[in-house]
Amino acid sequence: MDHFESLSRRHNFISKLSAAFFYALAVAVALNFFWHPGKIYASGVTGFSQVLESLSSRYLPFTLTTSSMYFVLNIPLFILGWLKIGKKFTLFTIIAVILASIMMKLIAPIKLSYDPIICAIFGGVVNGVGTGIALKSGISTGGIDVLGIILRRKTGKSFGQINIFFNLIIVICAGFVFGWTRALYTALNIFINGRVIDAVYTQHQKMQVIIVTEHPTEIVEQIQEKMHRGITILHDAEGAYSHNEKTVLITIIDRYDMYDIYNIVSKNDPYAFMSMSEVSKIYGRFIEQKPV
Repeated sequence: MDHFESLSRRHNFISKLSAAFFYALAVAVALNFFWHPGKIYASGVTGFSQVLESLSSRYLPFTLTTSSMYFVLNIPLFILGWLKIGKKFTLFTIIAVILASIMMKLIAPIKLSYDPIICAIFGGVVNGVGTGIALKSGISTGGIDVLGIILRRKTGKSFGQINIFFNLIIVICAGFVFGWTRALYTALNIFINGRVIDAVYTQHQKMQVIIVTEHPTEIVEQIQEKMHRGITILHDAEGAYSHNEKTVLITIIDRYDMYDIYNIVSKNDPYAFMSMSEVSKIYGRFIEQKPV
């Protein structure tokens, strides 16, 4: 059993590392082949890094490169992720960001097209595929991923609302620096990038979670307190190996709640069994995040 568990962990690590490398390659290609030549900003921290490069090259005697600022801006988010989300989650985030920063620097810019619409479309698609694969492999690409999870806990706003707010700032910056026509192309790029991420990552927004535990009371209380989710409780379950009495908890969550519920369960019952599966349809009463 230990041998198979070790192989599983090794395979999981290699899978996550490969996804991080693919994301790094994708964002570097999107940046150097499409966004820079088309004078288009990306979404999230990559976009903010581009803004700083544009402003520094215009108003400072030196230039703050996108690759270096992408790493620097993620440093405080590493710390927040480490303290507020989890060490394993943050570790792979750091790996993905470091690889992306290196790739941005190593891959030489190539102007495949001067047409800003083409640059917006292909840049959004390439980066969206890379980011989607990374998320599907269970790793974060840093930036707004980390900030969104933390702010959603503090404010109660949905991840999508937080993402739109930060990307709106980038679009406004693009308008002031490159003109409002380029701001439109930036908005198009961000929209396409988001849709491709959803298509690659998952088209389902909801996840069904099944938890088998010997400590249901603490888990139920914290899920209801922090996540405000309804839970179905099945009593008198029995473990086939230990024959200990267990309780089965069933709930439906948003996909961005996965890190929260994992931390709650692992904190209260490290030996609990938990499975998550995508949900295509929900009937009955389900509390959605309220819009602003």
